[in-house]
Amino acid sequence: MLAIKNNIMAANAARHLGTSYDALAKSVERLSSGLRINSAKDDAAGLAVRELMRADIAVLQQGGRNALDGISMLQTMEGALATVDTALVRMKQLAEQAATGSYSDTQRTIMDSEFDEMRQEIERIATSTEFNGIGMLDNSATVSIHFGDLTDKIDVAGSDMTSASGGLNITGVTIANVNSAKAALATLDSAISIKDTARASFGYKMNRLESTVEVLNIQVENLMAAESRISDVDVATEMATMTRNQVLAQAGTAMLAQANAMPQMALTLLR
Repeated sequence: MLAIKNNIMAANAARHLGTSYDALAKSVERLSSGLRINSAKDDAAGLAVRELMRADIAVLQQGGRNALDGISMLQTMEGALATVDTALVRMKQLAEQAATGSYSDTQRTIMDSEFDEMRQEIERIATSTEFNGIGMLDNSATVSIHFGDLTDKIDVAGSDMTSASGGLNITGVTIANVNSAKAALATLDSAISIKDTARASFGYKMNRLESTVEVLNIQVENLMAAESRISDVDVATEMATMTRNQVLAQAGTAMLAQANAMPQMALTLLR
């Protein structure tokens, strides 16, 4: 029916054109953002899964950084123990020197002064070495390196490396005479053993934390791949869809123009 009041063809063409433009806009949004899911209406279930994965990824990434910070802390403590090791070796060397009878008491007094300076340096290192305000060489407190869920952590025990009886037990040790120098040798052997145990403990904890970082990085990589499959746009497929929508939009525009021209035919009957 030829009519001028209601142009059904134009309304129909406009409706289809609007649908094509909406689909074209969606394709442009996905290609410009790189995401298949840009809002909950795109895929509500997929969005929920993606956000949970993103949270897990963020936690694992932070856990990896926590482990690296723990390694840095242990490296600081282990480096300090390397200096303590040097001091203990020098002290034992002085004790061995003082234990022989070819030196005078005056010379042993000089040796004993250096011996005590080394002891004081060990004390200073043990009490002043800190990482972010945390000292692990003057106490036996445990530091927990946390990553992952609530129970996923590695505990690192501190060590008392002070010269007091609870630590290396070298306070009051002297090499001022032959007998005390000989006794100091045994005491220093024990102190070196205590220091080696603590240093080894820091070493294998560092190795464990390094392994943990590797595992966390693999977990992050796998979760990111899974999140990508859920959330990221398939560019090739979306480009094909956008091309189809462009053709439909162009065709819809052309047909809308034709439909709008149809009522002009009725005017020829009114002339």
